[in-house]
Amino acid sequence: MKGFRTYLLALLLISFPLAAAAQEKVETVPSVQVVTGDDVVEYARTFKGVPYKLGAAGPKAFDCSSYTRYVYRHFGYDITAYSQVQFREGRPVDSYSDLQKGDLVFFGKRRGVRTIGHVGIVVSVDRERGSFTFIHASVSGGVMEQTSSHPYFMMRYMGARRLLPGQE
Repeated sequence: MKGFRTYLLALLLISFPLAAAAQEKVETVPSVQVVTGDDVVEYARTFKGVPYKLGAAGPKAFDCSSYTRYVYRHFGYDITAYSQVQFREGRPVDSYSDLQKGDLVFFGKRRGVRTIGHVGIVVSVDRERGSFTFIHASVSGGVMEQTSSHPYFMMRYMGARRLLPGQE
């Protein structure tokens, strides 16, 4: 009988901490984080100055679409590494006035050619002027911010896509 009581006592002592640990796990499960355009822009800016390299996937060098992919993957969005395919992902944004922080903006390869060749992330929108600032991996300057009112980009703008939920 003494051996049985010792066995029961040992069993209780072993199972009590396990039950408490199991209860603790349930209480510490993190809640789902909602990603905002501000979050995307803040993270994207941490790469300012990183050089451009065609085909590079980051974080020491990027091309334009690998940069947008890298930034969005940080938040759990798995988009492709090609700007032409990224132009079909997410939801279309109909006009400049509908742009929001974090939207992807696309530009043509050459003036007058309707083929996607470049992508960036909207940083801010100036609705009065009908322009926006975006961050992108530029061939000439690496990761940097520029404005859509620059003639080079103004003539090549092709559209925008929204990946983040809750932004309509």
